[in-house]
Amino acid sequence: MSKRKKQGKAQAGSGAVRENAAPEPAVPEAAPPEAAPPAASAPAAPARAEEVGLDFARAWVDFPDPADDEQVFRCDLTWLTSRWSCIFGSGCRGIDAAGPDDGCCTLGAHFSDKDDEKRVARHVRRLTPELWQYHDEGRSRGGWIETDEDGERKTRRVDGACVFHNRPGFPGGTGCALHLLALREGREPLETKPDVCWQLPVRRSYEWVTRPDDTQVLVVSIGEYDRRGWGPGGHDLHWWCTSAPSAHGGGRPVYVSYRPELVELMGQKAYDRLAELCEERLRGAEHGALPAPHPAD
Repeated sequence: MSKRKKQGKAQAGSGAVRENAAPEPAVPEAAPPEAAPPAASAPAAPARAEEVGLDFARAWVDFPDPADDEQVFRCDLTWLTSRWSCIFGSGCRGIDAAGPDDGCCTLGAHFSDKDDEKRVARHVRRLTPELWQYHDEGRSRGGWIETDEDGERKTRRVDGACVFHNRPGFPGGTGCALHLLALREGREPLETKPDVCWQLPVRRSYEWVTRPDDTQVLVVSIGEYDRRGWGPGGHDLHWWCTSAPSAHGGGRPVYVSYRPELVELMGQKAYDRLAELCEERLRGAEHGALPAPHPAD
């Protein structure tokens, strides 16, 4: 298993107005009442108003990695058994109010390392203009890679979003061109997309822990990539799906719907053990309330 330790960085309702409605009859022998001022339209609720808070009870489980004696997994079962699902194009409100159709593609994607960049580059070479809206821009002198203010390499932004993000109405399909390439070729999107893109919204982090007997173990945490995962700027996102009940209507829990990604992050044997623990948790809920459920479910 790879141990790369970098993980990429409502419409307001309108009231109907009857312009030609007949006036109310006047009260006999009384002056007609003054017209009431029109009611002010309620402002649109901020997109994040639906989101639940970041701090709540979670059910974590630790288990040794079946494939590595020096490694322990610590997994957030509250998140992994939640009913979150990606709703891009079906209610996603985007991380930037100026680009709600861009989902989480507004900022472009940082590469986790050189291998990540090289892997993506191999697949970019197969993108055609029919599948990639910004093919000409990506093939131009500006290319499809840029550096941020810290000198970190990432996918280029064009017209306010990632160069690989096909906008609504593009004949080849809306969304990530690399994702569409994978589907066309019968691959998993994790094969063609930058690491941070296919990992979201699962977060993998590492911590070396010294135990009471002075032995060390690498604790690999698998959990929710919430607003805090973006760093301080995460609190300024217009909307974020993992905390939004509107994105928690999936028919399958995350550990099932994100099986390919979790296998890539953990290894097959560790994923199999995780699946067993998730299933035990859900079976137990059949006889009573699920402990520490995700509040957005």
